[in-house]
Amino acid sequence: MSTDELHPTGGYEHVTIAAPGRIAYLAGQCPVDAEQQVVGVGDLDRQIDQVAANAMAALASVGAKPEDVVRSVVYVVSADSGTVGGAWHRFAEQTDLGPAFNAASTVVGVAALGYRDQLVEVDLTAHLPISEGNLA
Repeated sequence: MSTDELHPTGGYEHVTIAAPGRIAYLAGQCPVDAEQQVVGVGDLDRQIDQVAANAMAALASVGAKPEDVVRSVVYVVSADSGTVGGAWHRFAEQTDLGPAFNAASTVVGVAALGYRDQLVEVDLTAHLPISEGNLA
């Protein structure tokens, strides 16, 4: 398979193929703490760090790592392409979740998200290989 006809990317793949196994669809990970309070109100970088930490915990809960992610979607409350793209780069280059963004990835600027003062959210799909302990 060749994607040579497509534009170069900033580190993600145009297409990701997962080997046979199970798929984990994570709910949108938000910048909220255990008390369901938005952290870093007005601070996009702090919210990205919280979202990354929450996503790492969600992945770990199913035995997955960032390298197991086959697709990511980042939502950023902004109409500014520099802010939107910068959020993706922070996830990919400055958080432990970074390897998740080597797969197929999309970043979208939006008008609002689910929590008041929420600036960012990430939606991940991870591949979980079949092992003897989990054949389904």
